[in-house]
Amino acid sequence: MTSTTQSAYTSEQVAVWLRGLLTIAWSDGHFDEEEQDLITSVLHQDLTEDERSQVLEPISPQDLAQILGKDPDLAENFLRTAVMVALADGVYSTCEDELLEQFCQALGVQTEVLQVLRTTLQDLAKAQTTEAINTGVASSLQPPALGDHHLDVLHPVRDWLDGMEVHDPKLARFLCKLIPPQCPFERDIKLFGHKIVHIPPMCKLNPLYEQLVGLRFRALSYLADDCGEDISEYC
Repeated sequence: MTSTTQSAYTSEQVAVWLRGLLTIAWSDGHFDEEEQDLITSVLHQDLTEDERSQVLEPISPQDLAQILGKDPDLAENFLRTAVMVALADGVYSTCEDELLEQFCQALGVQTEVLQVLRTTLQDLAKAQTTEAINTGVASSLQPPALGDHHLDVLHPVRDWLDGMEVHDPKLARFLCKLIPPQCPFERDIKLFGHKIVHIPPMCKLNPLYEQLVGLRFRALSYLADDCGEDISEYC
């Protein structure tokens, strides 16, 4: 369904925005064929054939900055969604982190929040590895415990990500498709009746899962309330 709601961004800005998000999403090679088909289907309903072919091409930080770097608020909102895309599958890879850093530098956006995210997730990964070695069981990556004696070091990252608003229907549909509608179930992977690995639920694996859910909800609300679209296909 094509919305007639006026976007806050130009068609060129949205196309480059989506192109940047796909560059992040596919940078670690973890997007399988089904996921690629999902994203392509979203793009198909909003873009012309020429626009789709351009969006599916990786974009360099320099080309991204030429279109999105002229407006600081636009650049920061793009980076918020780029971080969300990097975290959507529960894996924050080195190549995603490096590309995000390059995007930040090209757009002239400060990277303190990115550094906090990087350091915290590295510490969580080390803690998980240590526990797995000591117990022989892989645990989930959880955010630091909150309380009088525990500092939630990801708090500035959460605040920054929660500041993202959605003002474009194409971007909203993309986010609704990319972010899972519900937390994938906790499950065991077995081979010949023996448990090989335990996969925790995404909401425990990803310490910023609530921010992903919040962004998806805002995208859904925008499509339903502002654009008057039927959002049943995303639920």
